[in-house]
Amino acid sequence: MNWQDTHVTVAGLGVSGVPAARVLRGLGARVTVVNDGDDERSRQQAAELETLGVTVRLGDGATLPEGTGLIVTAPGWKPDKPLFRAAAEAGVPVWGDVELAWRLRGPDAAPWLAVTGTNGKTTTVQMLAAILAAAGLRTAAVGNIGVSLLDAVLADEPYDVLAVELSSYQLHWAPSLRAHSATVLNLAPDHLDWHGSMAAYAADKGRIYEGNTVACVYNTADPATEELVRAADVEEGCRAVGFTLGPPGTSELGVVDGILVDRAFVEDRQQRAQELAEVSDIEPPAPHNIANALAAAALARAYGVEPRAVRDGLRVFRPDAHRIARVAEIDGVTYVDDSKATNPHAARASLTSYERVVWVAGGLLKGADVDELVAAAADRLRAVVLIGRDRDQIAEALARHAPDVPVIDIAAADTGAMDLVVRHAGELAQPGDVVLLAPAAASMDMFDNYGARGDAFAAAVDRYLQGE
Repeated sequence: MNWQDTHVTVAGLGVSGVPAARVLRGLGARVTVVNDGDDERSRQQAAELETLGVTVRLGDGATLPEGTGLIVTAPGWKPDKPLFRAAAEAGVPVWGDVELAWRLRGPDAAPWLAVTGTNGKTTTVQMLAAILAAAGLRTAAVGNIGVSLLDAVLADEPYDVLAVELSSYQLHWAPSLRAHSATVLNLAPDHLDWHGSMAAYAADKGRIYEGNTVACVYNTADPATEELVRAADVEEGCRAVGFTLGPPGTSELGVVDGILVDRAFVEDRQQRAQELAEVSDIEPPAPHNIANALAAAALARAYGVEPRAVRDGLRVFRPDAHRIARVAEIDGVTYVDDSKATNPHAARASLTSYERVVWVAGGLLKGADVDELVAAAADRLRAVVLIGRDRDQIAEALARHAPDVPVIDIAAADTGAMDLVVRHAGELAQPGDVVLLAPAAASMDMFDNYGARGDAFAAAVDRYLQGE
């Protein structure tokens, strides 16, 4: 594009809008930022951008600025917003920050190995980056993980390959994206209030496979991911590669006797398999985390990484905080923080990692149904402690599927609520049990984010340990 002649409207400030506005202004575009909010942080960001010659309109995210030739939107802005309806009527294209980054890549740009799914995206991308680094490649984990793709593609020192986490929101606004290889880890209802239906959510996830050149990696335990591969329009020669927690078939990665093995990226895959790593190299070795490791390994192998680098990368990788993080052990009871389990699918993976659980659950369910989760976990539950705005919905599911399980309802929503949670959970737990914070819900009804919720849990466990 001739950016000098283009008036670009950036929809939304924040972690994607501010870098997009800066980059576009640096390219010579005339940039206007529109933002729904008008709080102190927005005013500070606006002041910084205005020094660069960017026009910022706070508190008015609905009106299309006159002369707009392109909109670059923050990924979270819903497609039904009035701004986008006005753009459609005026024939103005809408890109996300991922689309902008894709189009701004240079001729020798690093290939993208892309990851999406309802759960496990961040862990898988971080595992993938660790494996690529172990292979001696200059790489970074970027995208929805919090590191700007724009910064990565415009970096002074080029990367060899990028490990890219993409949300369904980002994929919705990235029609031109064409990855080297990609995976959809799993599919379960989430963000349906944004997408409008499960079909629309799945379709946006499936965009990650469009135009893949080497491999489309899918989860054999989740047939919906394979269906998305079948529906994708890929480059000639691109292969479908599965991953499984059991022994792999041809063109799959899987597990045999505690060993991660590859039957996809080897010669004579009909007869041979390549050892990659041991399950014990993965931290933690929970089933869903082993699946994440297999998906990361498949993408790395698709890029040509040697087996030794898969092992070495997995050995050095450690998950972020609040992802099945062991907090403490008190009188034979282990306390685990999986505050990142913000939907039922993630909570189910966490719950099924332990045999006997006192479950801490609740928050904002975002329209998600918890019946299947509760039914699947019922025989593992010692007791349940409920918090948050939508805790009644979980209580109703427990009454249907686990009527004999003791349930403690914590109505408090102040800073002391987590102390009540931990005290009740500790009293209900028996030696060998796990007190598991896996809320199956978002945190914003009580906390700033899932990290703050996990921190509050860990701090409450510490106080309980000290007898406070």
